[in-house]
Amino acid sequence: MTISDRSSTVQLGNAITNPGHGDDFTEHMYSLRWSENLGWHQPRLTALENLELHPGTVALHYGQCAFEGLKAHRQIDGTVAVFRPKENALRFQRSARRLSMPELPEDLFLEAVERLVQADQNRLSGNLEHSLYLRPLLFATDTSLMLRPSSTFRFLLIAFVAGGFFGDGVESVSVLINRDYSRAMPGGTGDVKVAGNYASTFVAQRMAHEAGCAQVVWLDSAEHRWVEEMGGMNLFFVRGHGFGAEVVTPALTGTLLPGITRDSLLRLAGRLGYVPREERLSVDQWREECASGVITEVFSCGTAAVVTPVTSVRDVDGGWIVGDGHPGPVTMAMRRSLFEVQHGLTQDQDGWLHRISPASA
Repeated sequence: MTISDRSSTVQLGNAITNPGHGDDFTEHMYSLRWSENLGWHQPRLTALENLELHPGTVALHYGQCAFEGLKAHRQIDGTVAVFRPKENALRFQRSARRLSMPELPEDLFLEAVERLVQADQNRLSGNLEHSLYLRPLLFATDTSLMLRPSSTFRFLLIAFVAGGFFGDGVESVSVLINRDYSRAMPGGTGDVKVAGNYASTFVAQRMAHEAGCAQVVWLDSAEHRWVEEMGGMNLFFVRGHGFGAEVVTPALTGTLLPGITRDSLLRLAGRLGYVPREERLSVDQWREECASGVITEVFSCGTAAVVTPVTSVRDVDGGWIVGDGHPGPVTMAMRRSLFEVQHGLTQDQDGWLHRISPASA
């Protein structure tokens, strides 16, 4: 069954509007605390409320803070399922470990996800293009400006109703190669999801917007030559056409985030008759292979962006068009395949869907 076989709207009686991305928060949050003597304790599902923090809270000053991003989707039968939350739980643990924070056990992570989604799943309309974006957060809560790891922490899980990251529907984007700044360096935190990775990227993102581009493309910090990722998204390059086309993404070097959507697409590519590959790709190679017609399509992917076509590139010495400047068939097939798994339109061969009980349960 494909998207075209069914309407992308399940009739639930809810109004269908564009919720945007990041502002339409749901009514509840889930909280846990950690201390050296008690471990994880005080689990609570409460109404969403503001936090009260001392000005000397460690997380505010030293950035001891990690987060995740995952989504719950309305299924074609009207139920709700979360996509690959176990993988997010494991990545959340890696991020915590990198910042000397306690690792939240997988079962507690999943319990938080289940309880919050069960409480707020009624906010998710029948429009399958919309989702419930979940944001787990772990931060240091000691009140001290001594430069040392905190001894107390708080875990929060909040959610918002999300439309498309670049708007509803499938719109292609233009990107700007950034050669002025670096997102990550070897031995740093580029391969985990911590708060400090993001504020330093805002200046480059602003440069991209001022150049008329939707996103920035980050290069390696050593040579400023190798393509790594976009702002919060992984990149894929398509070589060739149709069955047997290569679907290539930059290899994990320890400086870019191992995206869960990235991993999902590498697995799905082979089932669609494509050849998935991981390799290093330089900016010059990207430009030359587009000019010669070897690279026919490019797309970004991530929890928020899902699969988004990239059709034009700008660099310091000019730019180029990818393919014919329109979303390509391989890109759209990859997006469709992911969409179908996430929404129960096709068999969940890998057990990626974590089903949520109805709210009445």
